[in-house]
Amino acid sequence: MKLARVLGALVLLGVSFGYVEAAVVVYLQTLYQPLRDAAYGEAYRNEVVPPLRLEHLEAAGPQHAHLLLVELGREFATLVLLAAAGLAVARNVREWLAGFVIAFGVWDVFYYVFLRLLIGWPASLWTWDLLFLLPVPWVGPVIAPVIVSATMIATGVITLWREAGARPVRARWLDWLMIFAGGLVIIAAFCWDWRNSMAGRWPNPFNWPLFWLGEALGVGGFVSALRRN
Repeated sequence: MKLARVLGALVLLGVSFGYVEAAVVVYLQTLYQPLRDAAYGEAYRNEVVPPLRLEHLEAAGPQHAHLLLVELGREFATLVLLAAAGLAVARNVREWLAGFVIAFGVWDVFYYVFLRLLIGWPASLWTWDLLFLLPVPWVGPVIAPVIVSATMIATGVITLWREAGARPVRARWLDWLMIFAGGLVIIAAFCWDWRNSMAGRWPNPFNWPLFWLGEALGVGGFVSALRRN
């Protein structure tokens, strides 16, 4: 019952916060669509890439540059909130990480679900998205972060289930190295084309080989720890 209650709480948080995130993006789209039309014309209407460049924001007024800083702070606060949710249900570091990745994964998936319901975007799982702005723009087709989120949810649920059954997944240093290396490689895949994005150009083809290498490393490290235990 405790496991079901914890999972239910994390899912409820992720779903509800996914709606909050989608609502914020709806407001941002209303605010910045005129700037995008002025910068890129109607060719990129209803698209979020290429992102607005800093000079576009500065030309529109100093308040927009300030709002960019506000948005960066909001993204960081989002990560802190999801990490705090994992910490609230955890008894150890393993449970904390598991709670965090479950909340993050559910939040990310339902963010796209609610955006689709509210404004009809993304048009498909292959639509390009601007994922994060820190430290440089992360871009990729929607299906890529959804795959990552599904992986996070699955590994998090397995970890909490094993913890509840007193059979914890105890990763060794090599397992952790593979997991964190996989995460960094996936981030590199999203940031691979950041110079092109910063220049206000349409992204180059997504680096799927690098992405799948990161997925393989991360999942391989987790499976290694799971089998050893």
